[in-house]
Amino acid sequence: MIVKEYGRAAAARARSTLSSLFSWSMREGLCEANPVIGTTDPGRELQSRDRVLGDAELAAVWRAVHDDDFGRIVRLLILTGTRRAEISGLRWDEITGNTITISAARSKNRKMHTLVLPPMASQILESVPRRGDHVFGKYGKGFARWAFHADKLRARLGQMNPWTLHDLRRSAATGMAEIGIAPHIIEAVLNHVSGHKAGVAGIYNRAAYAEPMRLALQRWADHVARIVEGRASNVTPLRRA
Repeated sequence: MIVKEYGRAAAARARSTLSSLFSWSMREGLCEANPVIGTTDPGRELQSRDRVLGDAELAAVWRAVHDDDFGRIVRLLILTGTRRAEISGLRWDEITGNTITISAARSKNRKMHTLVLPPMASQILESVPRRGDHVFGKYGKGFARWAFHADKLRARLGQMNPWTLHDLRRSAATGMAEIGIAPHIIEAVLNHVSGHKAGVAGIYNRAAYAEPMRLALQRWADHVARIVEGRASNVTPLRRA
């Protein structure tokens, strides 16, 4: 069920967590065996991901999605580089004008994250009908039907090399670097607490990066618009190592 709805990586993490629970229970004398040991690991063939979608692939994904919750989420992931859960679970009270603020409770690193969206992204949110506290999804918990829509999208894309929704985050980061956005600004956009934002320096830099982050997302949105519309870019791409 988890594999079908959320993918093999999520199922592997769930299995690992359950196994840890039973191991602890055995140490505490609450059970005699760990039943997870005899089950098949859904992540046994998974490898670390390094897939980056190029401009043509990102444009193809953008054009292939439909004007529904899944399609809007995919486009926002391309434009913002945010994590899937951060957008799929977005609440209306996390949106103020053209700004979204992901609470510390919902961000992976437990750090509040604020992004000023470019008009291209704001317009997507403005097109969503209000159906409850959450922007996406129909059951009060955000969007959930990933596997069904992802399979349909891949079918429409045909022979594109395998990719995942999380690859859109890596692709946005790589794309921003290739159009000349500084690494520390990309880290700030992604809400990474590492490198230039690690330690005490990150506390003082966070506010100072607000305007560069806004400009970075606008530059990236302009680039996405050009590739989607088939217009020539006015930026010379940097060579990949």
